[in-house]
Amino acid sequence: METYAPNEAREASFMDLPISEPVRKAVAKQGWETPTPIQALALPALLEGEDVVGMAQTGSGKTAAFSIPLIEAIDPKVRGVQALVLLPTRELAAQAAREIENLSRYAPVRPLVLTGGVSIGPQIKALKGRSNQVVVGTPGRILDHLNRGTLRLNGVRYLVLDEADRMLDMGFAPDVGRILSHTPDERQTALFSATMPKEIRGIVERHMHSPRWLKVESETTTVDTVEQVYYRVDARDKTRVLRTLLDAEEKPLAIVFRRTKHGATKLHRQLERDGYRAGLLHGGKSQSQRDKTLAAFSKGRTSILVATNVAARGLDVPNVSHVFNYDLPEDMETYVHRIGRTARAGKEGVAATLVGDAEVRDFEKIRRALPVEVRKTDLPVSA
Repeated sequence: METYAPNEAREASFMDLPISEPVRKAVAKQGWETPTPIQALALPALLEGEDVVGMAQTGSGKTAAFSIPLIEAIDPKVRGVQALVLLPTRELAAQAAREIENLSRYAPVRPLVLTGGVSIGPQIKALKGRSNQVVVGTPGRILDHLNRGTLRLNGVRYLVLDEADRMLDMGFAPDVGRILSHTPDERQTALFSATMPKEIRGIVERHMHSPRWLKVESETTTVDTVEQVYYRVDARDKTRVLRTLLDAEEKPLAIVFRRTKHGATKLHRQLERDGYRAGLLHGGKSQSQRDKTLAAFSKGRTSILVATNVAARGLDVPNVSHVFNYDLPEDMETYVHRIGRTARAGKEGVAATLVGDAEVRDFEKIRRALPVEVRKTDLPVSA
């Protein structure tokens, strides 16, 4: 397996890659000059037509790593679906589609997003009404279309399975297998996953052709630009402490995590009553509500996003300054994914955890599992 350690210094440039001029211009428009580690490993192999298995965390740049070769692989003269991208959630599918659109702005590839949580009628109409060369979707809805006969994948030349471990965790393994059976054997396949359990190795053995195995050693838990702190508080005072911490910052853009939809809704109402511009994101929201909430937060119309773990993986808002664990994460992996929502794209950020008396033992387990120190900090005097 080819590996790339975070501290490796490699002189690489997008200019050195065999990409077309329209894609090169789009990359420059994004402000990118140097590929991320997973891009440096995966792009040459994928552009050469090889199958790739990439191990990398969310936020590592892997969406561009599979999107650029996807765009290059599309033949504008050929009708029908040529590329399929499978992801576990609606949010991740929407983000991947936006990335493909951005990177193909000078040679337009318009991905059709097929996910659950919205009416299937407009999707069926869209599939009938135009030449859809790229489909981005979630396994359940893709399989629904296949069963209805509204989607055909016999012309797929490029297939992506992203966040594969999470798809398996969510029970999508049978759906993924059935979807792959509808695609040609001679396609090119890229699979990306943060971990590599035996179930994923089984998918690789059954459905991929002599893939290149690539790994970027995780730096998520040791990101220098995330300041990780915690506060010991009385559980009844968490909301008051949160308000004080927010007020102590100048124009924070913060995500506040709660474990349940009920808890998130309650906190959101309290913050709004106190005059904060806050949004709410949890699994009970419709897709249109989620899109509006994320757009308002991304554009700064709201400065606080109260969320359950639905936002902990895949949410990519570049300027998030603070992550607050109002409720303790369930485990170390959840903690890592939550704090990874800040310090994106090299920026600095703060991850603060509010630890109540009943949470001390569980938090100590998380702290001991981390390779970096989470510093205990005193509350501001006004708290």
